[in-house]
Amino acid sequence: MVAELGTGHDGDRASALRLIDAAEEAGADCIKVQVVFADEILHPLAGRVSLPGGDIPLYTRFKELERPPEFYREIKDHAESLGIGFLATPFGPASAAIVRDLGVRAVKIASPELGHLPLLREVASYRVPVILSTGVSTLADIERAVGITGDRSVLLHCVTRYPAREEEYNLNVLPPLATLFGAPVGVSDHSLDPVLVPTAAVALGACLVEKHFTLAREGLGLDDPIALVPQDFARMVASVREAEDRPAEKTLERLSSEYGAERVRQVLGTGRKELAPGEREFYESTNRSIHALARIEAGETIDESRIALLRSEKNLRPGLHAEHWPVVVGRKTRRAVPEGAGITWEDIL
Repeated sequence: MVAELGTGHDGDRASALRLIDAAEEAGADCIKVQVVFADEILHPLAGRVSLPGGDIPLYTRFKELERPPEFYREIKDHAESLGIGFLATPFGPASAAIVRDLGVRAVKIASPELGHLPLLREVASYRVPVILSTGVSTLADIERAVGITGDRSVLLHCVTRYPAREEEYNLNVLPPLATLFGAPVGVSDHSLDPVLVPTAAVALGACLVEKHFTLAREGLGLDDPIALVPQDFARMVASVREAEDRPAEKTLERLSSEYGAERVRQVLGTGRKELAPGEREFYESTNRSIHALARIEAGETIDESRIALLRSEKNLRPGLHAEHWPVVVGRKTRRAVPEGAGITWEDIL
């Protein structure tokens, strides 16, 4: 049971420690934070991004949340002093180095970074489990990632929408994912209900449940409006613990009695791995692609210092997938590429 603190501490040490204390009291086995460096995630021209708390100048907000390694060290030490685990999510080489140097026992990769192949290769070299969120992804995306992270992979089924609708979770996909990739599976739940998705997921074989955690939904954290407050997190933990000790059919009967059989049926879904309706529009803009850091004129050669793997968000043109990086590097542009824009086939062929 993972309490996702994310950046909900707002960069404040005391706030982080309070969150950890509350998460432990609510029954979390582990807390997770995000190690944020703005330039590893998106271009300054990405502009305002719609998040649960409203439209936010996300690059600027991420810059405000950047913290030194000592900040995360203290968070890890405090969590472990309470007897719970510590997870961290890196977004690029600088944050990955911090996570590595903390001596973590596992690394968590967020859904938009499932296609950040250099990052996956880096964390795979740490020889610890790599927990991969699989929101806004296809089976091919997952296969490509697991081909790098190998038999240390853990797959977290996810719907990349804030909040996500419980009825779009398609939890019947968990057993096929486990079988196809030979990996433990779990769920990263962005829905608002504290019980339905996590409990049903455990009935279907989830070994890990991740849910955003906050002290108040009116807090300053980017995800606070969709996070669980301590009493709701504790309610989720109690329901999951009950499900662990009962046959799956008994748990699903309990949920059907509480939520209605038709709603539970919708939550379980078809079992086919496909983009959820609520996340389809974000497939290109949320996932990483190759972007120009500064304007590249027509006829200029693209070298590695001029491009980066970034999230496009809604204000920038998405580019080619990271797998095409070797094709892009060294090519001459056939037309000018604006600053921040994604590199497309039309730019280089």
